Amino acid sequence: MTLNTIALELVPPNVDRGVEQAREDAHKVLRYSEQSGLAGRIGHVMIPGMIEEDDDRPIEMKPKMDVLDFWRVIQPELPGVKGLCTQVTSFMDEPTLRRRLTELSAAGFEGIAFVGVPRTMADGEGSGVAPTDALAMFKELVPNRGAILIPTREGEQGRFKFKCDRGATYGMTQLLYSDAIVGFLREFAATTDHRPEILLSFGFVPKVESKVGLISWLIQDPGNPAVAEEQEFVKRLAATEPTEKRKLMVDLYKRVIDGVADLGFPLSIHLEATYGVSGPAFETFAEMLAYWSPDT
Repeated sequence: MTLNTIALELVPPNVDRGVEQAREDAHKVLRYSEQSGLAGRIGHVMIPGMIEEDDDRPIEMKPKMDVLDFWRVIQPELPGVKGLCTQVTSFMDEPTLRRRLTELSAAGFEGIAFVGVPRTMADGEGSGVAPTDALAMFKELVPNRGAILIPTREGEQGRFKFKCDRGATYGMTQLLYSDAIVGFLREFAATTDHRPEILLSFGFVPKVESKVGLISWLIQDPGNPAVAEEQEFVKRLAATEPTEKRKLMVDLYKRVIDGVADLGFPLSIHLEATYGVSGPAFETFAEMLAYWSPDT
């Protein structure tokens, strides 16, 4: 079963803003969808399970509303929209994680991507279930099991193949600011029989990124020249006027879609406005989706 969807990422608000902010976010999605011509086309909201990371995060991480609590507030406000989420597995034992996944599934989450430890820790650390074990362990409970895919990361071909061997049905890419995913999926298609669904992730870059640098921080991989190029593209987008910025993003989108459309992978689109949904973000997303969309 494929998702075949346009998914919009919504980050749970800080606990101190809670329900009020959650409803406000949902109403913004409806308003900007209507204004941009995307009304009724967003199939899923993708809610990340947030974990604290390095102290050098450009925007301080404050306690966030729980994914389930956030979903229960926004779901009635967004009729017809289903849920996707990421779930950190590495700090929960098997019974605790099973209870959590049962709750998420019952609440209407159609896909759950299993996530490991923050980058301050090594793969395999954490007292709970490793994401690759969770992919195999919960096949009956979670039909759509996701894994994170970072096409610029060293060793990612083998890493992603192993996740598919273990039972991943879809891969959700890190935010794409180059067409590196094209070469990655071509090689993956040529060397394996796996054809998981790919959620291609694209993120709007507002002017404030020039001052804050959150997106550049999120995609960082020190010493990796491919990522350094992506960070330079992010800086360029942040400093560019709206019309040209939209053209640059749409051109990237076209290159990615044209490069991967005929490789045999089911495709969905995952959209993110890292600093919060906005009119310009939705205008950009609408122009991208006018070129190709999984719902048309």
